[in-house]
Amino acid sequence: MPALEIRGSVRAFALSLPGAFEDFPWDESAVVKVNKKIFVFLGAEGDTGSAAISLKLMDEASHGHALTVPGAAPTGYGLGRSGWVTVPLTGTGVPVELLCDWVEESYRTIAPKRLVAQLDAG
Repeated sequence: MPALEIRGSVRAFALSLPGAFEDFPWDESAVVKVNKKIFVFLGAEGDTGSAAISLKLMDEASHGHALTVPGAAPTGYGLGRSGWVTVPLTGTGVPVELLCDWVEESYRTIAPKRLVAQLDAG
């Protein structure tokens, strides 16, 4: 599946979560937020060469698994120390379902408890 299609699927899933909305704090680079806090960095929409997402994975197993993806690395700007991982969308073979699982984990880490409860109720 092409990187832009993967990005589109991940974006659609992230925006389907309770209270999630898209923002563009750095020109064309998109993020998805909940309660004014970022839970996934999507990058620029047309970026095919270095398409990647960054998310916060606090579960050791998920974090470790994400870092085994070829080209994955702790997110820059010091975010990696807080559990953020950047995962490339090209040439990795990571299923969209797994990326969405990681997006949901990042959401659950960032979102207020009432919105997580709403997600669990749905």
